[in-house]
Amino acid sequence: MFKIMLIEDDMTLFDEVKVRLLQWSYDVYGVQDFSRVLQEFTEIRPDLVVIDIQLPKYDGFHWCRMIRSHSNVPIIFLSSRDHPSDMIMSMQLGADDFVQKPFHFDVLIAKIQATLRRVYNYNTERVELRTWREATVEYVKNTVANDSGTIELTKNEMFILKMLIERKNQIVSREELMKSLWDNEHFVSDNTLTVNVNRLRKKLENIGLGSYIETKVGQGYMATEEANAI
Repeated sequence: MFKIMLIEDDMTLFDEVKVRLLQWSYDVYGVQDFSRVLQEFTEIRPDLVVIDIQLPKYDGFHWCRMIRSHSNVPIIFLSSRDHPSDMIMSMQLGADDFVQKPFHFDVLIAKIQATLRRVYNYNTERVELRTWREATVEYVKNTVANDSGTIELTKNEMFILKMLIERKNQIVSREELMKSLWDNEHFVSDNTLTVNVNRLRKKLENIGLGSYIETKVGQGYMATEEANAI
């Protein structure tokens, strides 16, 4: 799971954003001491930072400079000030995006997802196959093979399986699966997702793997893996 550091002193807003991010299975970290933001950043080592411009002690620009002197982690600025200069300064300091307050939560989530895909997509796309339950999953060929045989999956089925096995033994929500499929131009509705998962599971049953895609009622799906498996 991606770790997001949310540097926001408005605790009401912080709690609201945190709840939304947790719904998308992100790990969310706040700041305990606004005079030690860099130290806490170093300890947390987040995958992405969301930072407000107006903060106690020092403003967000200061902490952006400090973080940039140590890391190229993606940074998204929040601002309640309607000053074009804020956006210009943010970009000059190396921010990846800028969100004007007040904002719709879906907009912030979309920007976070887009930034994470853009920054980390290179590494994830280079992975062409995985070993799962002693089966070889080839993302490019859309196949899963083990001693019992080889099955071919549709692109949507492979996309779903890939998301599940990349986070094996963790629940992936239905909402996250649908949103990710939609973002990748393979739109599926709630009912279509159910159909795709059922077809995926049925195909996996042909090589003895169907039972390892578990449905977590009211939560989502999970691909299980033995604890000692690599």
